[in-house]
Amino acid sequence: MATTSVSTGSNIDVAGIVSQLMTLEQRPLAKLTTKEASYQAKLSAYGSIKGALGSFQTTVSGLSDISKFQALNATTSDSSVATVSAAPTAVTGTYSLDVTKLAQAQKLATIGKASDTAAIGTGASTTLTFDFGSIAIGGGSFDPVTGKYTGASFTSNGNGTKTVTIDATNNSLQGIRDAINSAKIGVTATLVNDGTATPYRLALSSDSIGNSNSIKISVAGDATLGTLLAHDPGTAPASGTQNLAETVTAQNAEFKVNGIFVSKASNTITDAIQGVTLSLLKAPTTAPATVTVARDTSKASASVAGFVKAYNDLNTTLKNASAYDPTTKKGAVLQGDSTVRTLQTQVRAVLNTPISSTGGSFTNLSQIGVSFQKDGTLALDSTKLNTAISNNFSDIAALFATVGKASDSLVAYNSVTTSTKQGSYAINVGTLATQGSNIGNVDLNAAAPITIAPGTTINATLDGISASVALAAGTTYTSSQLAAMIQSAINGTSAFSVLGSSVAATINAVSGLMTLTSSRYGSASTISMTDGTGTPVANFGMGGAGTLGVDVAGTIDGVAATGSGQFLTATAGDATGLKIQINGGATGARGKVNYSQGYAYALNQLSTSLLANNGLLDTATKGINSSITDIGKQRDALNVRLADTQTRLTKQYSTLDTMLSSMGSTMNYLSQQLAKLP
Repeated sequence: MATTSVSTGSNIDVAGIVSQLMTLEQRPLAKLTTKEASYQAKLSAYGSIKGALGSFQTTVSGLSDISKFQALNATTSDSSVATVSAAPTAVTGTYSLDVTKLAQAQKLATIGKASDTAAIGTGASTTLTFDFGSIAIGGGSFDPVTGKYTGASFTSNGNGTKTVTIDATNNSLQGIRDAINSAKIGVTATLVNDGTATPYRLALSSDSIGNSNSIKISVAGDATLGTLLAHDPGTAPASGTQNLAETVTAQNAEFKVNGIFVSKASNTITDAIQGVTLSLLKAPTTAPATVTVARDTSKASASVAGFVKAYNDLNTTLKNASAYDPTTKKGAVLQGDSTVRTLQTQVRAVLNTPISSTGGSFTNLSQIGVSFQKDGTLALDSTKLNTAISNNFSDIAALFATVGKASDSLVAYNSVTTSTKQGSYAINVGTLATQGSNIGNVDLNAAAPITIAPGTTINATLDGISASVALAAGTTYTSSQLAAMIQSAINGTSAFSVLGSSVAATINAVSGLMTLTSSRYGSASTISMTDGTGTPVANFGMGGAGTLGVDVAGTIDGVAATGSGQFLTATAGDATGLKIQINGGATGARGKVNYSQGYAYALNQLSTSLLANNGLLDTATKGINSSITDIGKQRDALNVRLADTQTRLTKQYSTLDTMLSSMGSTMNYLSQQLAKLP
């Protein structure tokens, strides 16, 4: 029987079959990819929300500053006379300004020298001591031709003396100039060539303007340098210690505000008109200029509008990330997300909570024209806002910023901590702070003229720090001059000045007793003196430890507070962390301090917590990232399984292919054999 011949090889497409089977096996992998893409989209949406919340926080953080809502405008009718600016503490109104003198610094010049590089004197180590103070002519006079005073007196301003050392390395005019400038003592030295036979003159200028910053120079060491540089305007020119010529006289700025005469040692005046800074530019004025201080309502209005916009921008981002679109019938990637709902709820809860402790006219946003709309946005009624600003300008800030306000003018709000809760806290002062002081027991009026020998020092202890203090030698000190010199010497000692410690020295006009008083308040405030070298301290009547300062003591909200100097700090209760300053007044009840945390402050705090590590958004994104990580692990495991499956299927179908091929060969053989049978 004839048979049909078949192929000796297999007709199975192993690769194609395995490929089709693997396509089915890989369907779970595609589902994982789709799920991962969904998670990545959520992460992107959360990133947008974080960015929007960060921008919102930046805006509200800026609005936590009270100055954003209490700005004042200051203008002048003649900007060539002065420029003006106003702080929130200024009082609105108009002021007349009539300037007669501008403040200026004293300038001195030495006699001329033929060379600016030649050595002056022997080169022996010489100390130049600079003191700064005021020159009183009294019944004397000043000669503008010679630049010398007759019958005048010099009184130190008590801010401390400064020294410069001259020796063989710098005892030329150039060297002296460079030494003074390098020492940075408040004096600028230059060289001027006047064109004469001895043209080189050393010119000195006080860096501080005003008539209390004139210069006195004492020279200890080389006599030739003393002849050139020693300068005491309180001595007669003939005595040889008024060796420089005054080329420009120090003077205060003199002007009138509303007809009241004012003298200040600067052309920038911050305390003539409360809260107003005057920068004087020209004198004398031909006619008084008018300074006007008015509320900057535009800045407050812009701040509120900025707040509304910042919230609406955040709300738009949240809505776009979570809303359902009825047109496309599709929801946003975070539709129904609990994190977004919680964030929206917390922000709106803050805005719907009244600020109850402002102590002002407003407790909620609707009172100034800010209200929620049906779509969840905020709307601003500009008319209502402008009315609120006009009628209660100072109260707008309390709705937004952190505000502390005391009812007593001598009680000042200072600061709070994160532990302080908003509220109204009663203040009661049991003890007022005092300064450390030391009162002498010698009538220095009767002891004058007083002599201080060269090389005299005292040992002073000021605010717990001890140092040796060098006194300026002299033979004709009055009691007031002695007090000014001691004050200047102590205040000029670096061990004290670097710490901001200083003293005030005064003489009782009746008893002649000297009193030294530390500028610091509280139990750390001390001042005492002991002998050094030269004149004994007993000669000033200043022996003894003096009287220690006392810290303020009292209660805040009925709870004992911690006193340090003039500052009271609450350490318990809702007021914990509230710090106030008691600037005098009486003991007993001192009114209340109202502390409020406005909407901007509260939203800034909320934003910080929402954006913090382990905060609401961080927790949500960590959860998504964890899910993405799990998907990665599932994908890796699935890929391993798929690889194993593909290997298994390939092997199985390859074996089948081989078997079928073998069977085909056998069939061909049998067919051939059968064909040979008879």
